[in-house]
Amino acid sequence: MAGAGNRSGTPLTTADGAPVEVRRSARRRRTVAAFWENGTAVVAIPAHFSGAQEREWVQRMLEKLRAQGSRGRKAVGKRRAGSDAELAAHASVLSAKYLGGRAVPTSVRWVTNQNSRWGSATPSEGTIRLSHKLQPMPQWVIDYVLLHELAHLLVAAHNAAFWRLLAAYPETERAKAFLEGVSFATARGLPAGADDAGTTADDVDDASELEGAVR
Repeated sequence: MAGAGNRSGTPLTTADGAPVEVRRSARRRRTVAAFWENGTAVVAIPAHFSGAQEREWVQRMLEKLRAQGSRGRKAVGKRRAGSDAELAAHASVLSAKYLGGRAVPTSVRWVTNQNSRWGSATPSEGTIRLSHKLQPMPQWVIDYVLLHELAHLLVAAHNAAFWRLLAAYPETERAKAFLEGVSFATARGLPAGADDAGTTADDVDDASELEGAVR
């Protein structure tokens, strides 16, 4: 996260008086995200945006938040992200909540060609991919895999520093056990109870939320 704040002319409150925070990121290139965080409307934009671009996109994303009408009442992990755009927006929320907003992926998407692992990340490109086989699983499991990949944008290896990043997520150990159980059942041809996906938790990678694409 390159920084947070508001340039001159950017609204500091929403239409109904909620505070607004603009966060600029050098890693964010072509997407803008907006979400509620502890009653504050947060708009995440690329660091290279001009003042005019910032004003335009802050207004646009605040309008989308207003239309959504949630004021942050939906808790993280309650709303299932179906589309790639929803998944990317949810990643921004998880990063803000558990990683201090430091993990800023350039893209997050579901893929159907990833059968040997739950997810993967390419830190050099900032990209994250989750297997579609996760979709029928509990949201807290999906959130763990997504956070796992977000953490890899900050620490590539499965070392002590990496696992410290995931310590803040309360479902880490439970989700790892869940995925290991699915893998165990799948390897033995037993009903997995969630999906027919394989691999273990350590093989996760190699590697009211909204998002907009900058054109």
